[in-house]
Amino acid sequence: MADYRLYDVTVSTLTPLHIGNGRELLNEYDYVIRDRRTWRINENALLDSLEVNDPAYADKLAETPPGQLLPKGQWDPKSELFRYVIQGTPRSSAAGASVREQIKDAYDRPYLPGSSLKGALRTVLAWTIWGARKLKPDASRLQRRREWAASELERMLFGRLPNHDLLRALHVGDSAPVTSDALMLANVRVRSRGDAQGAPVKLEAIKPYTTFQLTLKVDTVLFREWARRAELPAQGEEWLTNLPGLVREYSAQRIARELAWYRERNAPPSIVGFYQQLAAAKLGTRRSLLQIGWGTGWESKTYGSHLQADRPFMERVIREYRLAIGKRQEGDPFPKSRRVRVAFPRGADGRVSEQQRPPLGWCLIDMKERKR
Repeated sequence: MADYRLYDVTVSTLTPLHIGNGRELLNEYDYVIRDRRTWRINENALLDSLEVNDPAYADKLAETPPGQLLPKGQWDPKSELFRYVIQGTPRSSAAGASVREQIKDAYDRPYLPGSSLKGALRTVLAWTIWGARKLKPDASRLQRRREWAASELERMLFGRLPNHDLLRALHVGDSAPVTSDALMLANVRVRSRGDAQGAPVKLEAIKPYTTFQLTLKVDTVLFREWARRAELPAQGEEWLTNLPGLVREYSAQRIARELAWYRERNAPPSIVGFYQQLAAAKLGTRRSLLQIGWGTGWESKTYGSHLQADRPFMERVIREYRLAIGKRQEGDPFPKSRRVRVAFPRGADGRVSEQQRPPLGWCLIDMKERKR
């Protein structure tokens, strides 16, 4: 009997995907805006091109934003003065405005971290196990500190210790990198009852219809004697080897809830129609839809509908952990907002309008078991 099952996984983005590296890029320092594109400055190449020998001149340069030192007439995407050039621009062009950077490798090539996909799959598995065990929300199991609130619940679902955790049997590798041509600039706003609100969050993102290839492995040997000693669920191996089916079930209820939320708030047809397409998609046995990365919202990172089913419990959690932002009355919907992408096309009359687009992070996942 084989000790593991190996899958070749293809992740195709349906909407822009942002997975940040924790860094914010600054206008005129890390990038410049020109010709409706965002140009990422190669600081080392720029300094080498200046041939600074005079200490006084060097001091002056140190006080000047790199974007103001770029020589005129050299706006060529292939120039060594630029690490990469992205189609699109952030909404703000003010000096010092910031853009959240997409995670990339050492050669500025974006990739999909295996940890990001595994984190999303962990949420799917938690939601599945909760339903299979017919659990009920129990405030007495919550920890006082917000960041550790669900730790006991997670131990109950996945295993009592890190070495006895169901996810120990699931290994997700990083994807192969793609070229910087896959990058775009995205502007994201918060939408609640009406129009999108607040200043846009500016970020680098992966374009829709970008494909990542990676490998996923399930260590089936761990479900033998080890699983029994660890007191893991008997269905553990079955769940991990049927991930596409679990993801389809999980995402179907999320898509239905998101579609209802946007319909109730008269969202633009671009968003409602997108969720209608997701709801009607015929996926087969290997493929599933899943929202991953930044901007996916509270429900994509929690037990979602299982917690919402108990309103008194939810009200207590919202109140004690201060989850609500702004004014909120007991009984109001939670979460009350979503993050949507916004674009700012310029019309024939030269005026700039704002258009709302579907949220970030929706992907089509294809898992094909590798024959050995």
